[in-house]
Amino acid sequence: MKTIKLLAAFLLANLVFVSCSDDDSSPEPVNEEETITTMTVTLQPTGGTAITLQSRDLDGDGPNAPVVTVSGNLAASTTYSGSIVLLNETETPAEDITEEVEAEDEEHQFFFVTTGNIASVDYTDQDGDNNPVGLTFDLTTGDAGNATLAITLRHEPKKPNDGTLSDAGGETDFTETFNLTVE
Repeated sequence: MKTIKLLAAFLLANLVFVSCSDDDSSPEPVNEEETITTMTVTLQPTGGTAITLQSRDLDGDGPNAPVVTVSGNLAASTTYSGSIVLLNETETPAEDITEEVEAEDEEHQFFFVTTGNIASVDYTDQDGDNNPVGLTFDLTTGDAGNATLAITLRHEPKKPNDGTLSDAGGETDFTETFNLTVE
């Protein structure tokens, strides 16, 4: 009888110690990567007509290439105020991903790579730590000629960074290159 009581006490104590683990097996909540099907860039010169650059990839990672459009040519030696809108058009109605990037601005940054006759692209917005985001920017053209503007959105880039993709780190959420004419 004494052996049974000791065995029962031992099993009860063992059960209590095993079930009192501080190991939390509930996983961290996952912030799923944004689905971005459409990027619309509006370039507004002072007193002129806006130019719209758009990339639409409605099948996402499907077999069809994105449809890339540029509404017109850029004027030489002109500064444009730029803004970017991101959408997920696989949802009905379309989900505005721009709001998510704004809310998580410390985890996102746009990078601008230019060739040809674009003189500069300068950030005009910052996150809470005064690091650039890129939802708004100024683009200045140079002389007449051809140019490209590549825009890449990085998720969780290293901040601060030197403004180049090679120093950015993080993962690419979206990228597109626009062929432009400056006249």
